[in-house]
Amino acid sequence: MGGIVAANELRRRLPGSHRIVLVEKNTRHAFPPSFVWIMTGTRRAAQVMRPLRSLVHPGVQIVQAEARVLDLEGQRIAADGVSLAYDYLIVALGAELNSDLIPGLSEAAHTFYSLSGALRLRETLETFSGGRVAVVVTRSPYKCPGAPHEAAMLLHELFRRRGLRDKVDLHVFTPEPQPMPDVGPVLGQALRGLLEERGINFHPLHKLLAVNPKTRELVFEGMAPVRYDLAVVVPPHCGPRLTQECGLADATGWVPVDPATLATPHERVFAVGDVTVLPTPGRWQPEVPLFLPKGGVFAHGQGQVVARRIAAEIAGEVPWDVFRGKGFCVVDAGQRRAVAATADFFGVPAPKIRLHRTARVWHCGKVLFEQWWLTPLGLRRETLRLVLSLGCGRLGLEM
Repeated sequence: MGGIVAANELRRRLPGSHRIVLVEKNTRHAFPPSFVWIMTGTRRAAQVMRPLRSLVHPGVQIVQAEARVLDLEGQRIAADGVSLAYDYLIVALGAELNSDLIPGLSEAAHTFYSLSGALRLRETLETFSGGRVAVVVTRSPYKCPGAPHEAAMLLHELFRRRGLRDKVDLHVFTPEPQPMPDVGPVLGQALRGLLEERGINFHPLHKLLAVNPKTRELVFEGMAPVRYDLAVVVPPHCGPRLTQECGLADATGWVPVDPATLATPHERVFAVGDVTVLPTPGRWQPEVPLFLPKGGVFAHGQGQVVARRIAAEIAGEVPWDVFRGKGFCVVDAGQRRAVAATADFFGVPAPKIRLHRTARVWHCGKVLFEQWWLTPLGLRRETLRLVLSLGCGRLGLEM
């Protein structure tokens, strides 16, 4: 998301004499926030995918290739036989999923964190008749911290609609002390309350070490094994190999950036989105540092900031725009309702979080953003105006 936003913003702000190149290995773009709806059968794959070209400004050159080498000294990118020189580089490689880090995970568990995984999980759910379902967060950090809890509530709703809820024992396991610890105790308690209202058992401080496919057991550190009938996991997330090999990443595997400008220590090299590690000034506990959560809303904002700063510098102006750590989160709670929160993660002495009560309007807003993002770039303004004028209910967006 960050790369697409940055490329489009640069093209809008710079004259045509400046060449803007987007290197992307996929010809079709899939919208990750909708993968939980793929999982439950509310969306089909075709509904959350679009040709990349339709989402990118026609003045942006797309190179369909996978980046293989970043030569920061020579200011070049090697990508599937193509060598590209650059004056400015924006790294938006995201996070990589690596189930192989936990023994047994890849062969025994399902995930909704990839399109293929969500489709496979949907097929399994279609024939699932009951038993213990475990939604498991394996490690931190991971993309979209609200997604595991959202998935659990949507699974609850799916089983309820099918008349299976009394046959399903639904659990959430996480190594974290609460849901979404980076956003503080208020939202964490609210999410835990929503889970418990639905009869979903929440188990904090459970670090997954292995999965035994033969016995169908989850092995947690210092805990007795837990049997499962269906395991739905958030796989371990890693920084991309490419950024580690070129020296952009630090010891954590992520790319450190300036919080305000998203600049890396390398001149004219920026990084946005999930590939970054970005400490925040505030914290909930004095001894526990906080980092900006990995989420599309932040990648979106960071892509805009970097593009505006680069465009200003090229124009000979003083770059003025800075990233302010603000964002929002909408967690679908089922029954066409969602809980929402807005956040200022650069607030001190702690991030400033505003929790909004569970309501249909937030669910509708989440669907509206999905539809806006998947609309071809040239039609977005008109589509948004039409949707707002007619109302999301009349267009069937409430699902």
